[in-house]
Amino acid sequence: MSGVAFGTGPVAGTAIPVGANPFSRRAVVGIVLIGSALFIALLWMIGTGNGMGTGNDGQAHAAGKGLNGYAAVADFLDRRGFAVRKVKNEGALAKKGLLVLTPPAFAEGEEIDRIVSARRYIGPTLVITPKWMAGPVDRQQKGARRGWVRIMGASGPNWQGFLDDVGVTLSPMGKAGAPARWHGMGLGGVLPEGKQVLSGQGERLVPLVEGQDGRILAAMLDDGGYYPELEDHALAPMKTEVEDDDLYPLVLVFEPDLLDNYGMARLENARLAEALVRAGGISPGDPVIFDMTLNGFGQSRNLLTLAFTPPFLAATLCLLLAATMIGWRAFLRFGPPASTERAIAFGKRALVSNSAGLVRRARRLHLLGGPYADRIRERLVRGLGLPRYLDTVHAEEAIDRALAARDPEAEPFSVLAARLKRARKAHDLLKAARELHALERKLIR
Repeated sequence: MSGVAFGTGPVAGTAIPVGANPFSRRAVVGIVLIGSALFIALLWMIGTGNGMGTGNDGQAHAAGKGLNGYAAVADFLDRRGFAVRKVKNEGALAKKGLLVLTPPAFAEGEEIDRIVSARRYIGPTLVITPKWMAGPVDRQQKGARRGWVRIMGASGPNWQGFLDDVGVTLSPMGKAGAPARWHGMGLGGVLPEGKQVLSGQGERLVPLVEGQDGRILAAMLDDGGYYPELEDHALAPMKTEVEDDDLYPLVLVFEPDLLDNYGMARLENARLAEALVRAGGISPGDPVIFDMTLNGFGQSRNLLTLAFTPPFLAATLCLLLAATMIGWRAFLRFGPPASTERAIAFGKRALVSNSAGLVRRARRLHLLGGPYADRIRERLVRGLGLPRYLDTVHAEEAIDRALAARDPEAEPFSVLAARLKRARKAHDLLKAARELHALERKLIR
């Protein structure tokens, strides 16, 4: 029977030393930057609601790409230079610029009236009424895309509490088989569907777009406001009996096929969309705000929302800058720390060195002579076996006699000790201390 022997030798490859970094500096920078960017993006999406799913749900609003949606007109105006925004927060409805409302048929009329009434002193408003009842297409349909719809019928809105003196009518326009035509604002075109056309009636309506039979497809509300934008227009209705010059225009588009994706497939409809926007006094570069709160996308303000909106955005940016600086400092310190010397080393030599440095910085060298001489005298008394009860004078005399017995020509201990105690300069202290140390080695061997 044969087998495979497993060796116990070292594994091939380069071993990583203990304490070494498993990651390179570039890898760490990449991980930190990507992680920080994703975290900030997550906070921004949570706070603003952007990126948290698509609004292309087949409904009639600025994010809808079905036949009944208004994504085409929003994209067209953006390409024409207008500052287009799709807002999901009620606070944004108070911003300057043209507000485009696309309420659904079941919206609360009082809520629409509240928004429009507040906007009359802020900026122009354009309201598009809904008509089509749409449902999602069959998923089995070949070539179907997300947001596509199938038309199941038509119905006018019932907004009780909003412009109750204005009525809407849903009826065919034109002869059977003949195209339904419209004209107004110096333009003309054909509706994509003439069997169900929505029009408006009311004494305060000033027609902007009419059908071939004279019915009102789009109009401006004559409530006494003054609109200099239409001063040279053929319709120019608002110049008489000005009641409130501060009111901004209110434009009503009754037939949604003038501006929805169904109608925006035609060039003349795109030109009409820009003409209606300009009728409200809006020029390229000015804001055009498409409301989505009435379509069920409303979001309440929270701390994250405030963190990414002025004036709190400045504090958020400062916090991010501080975090970046801290991260940069941490990156420079990344890896095993370099071995540094102790502030106070171990051992007698270090203790003596630190003590000497303290005395030198204190400029008290002259105080060292006396204690050093006393210390050497005590060691000599013990080394020579002299009685410990001897006082300083008798001890120095005994040491001098012992030194004279060994070296008659040597300078006495008492003389050297007195010289050390009188020394004030570092050179004199060191010289006298060395002489005493040599005398100690001579007597004690």
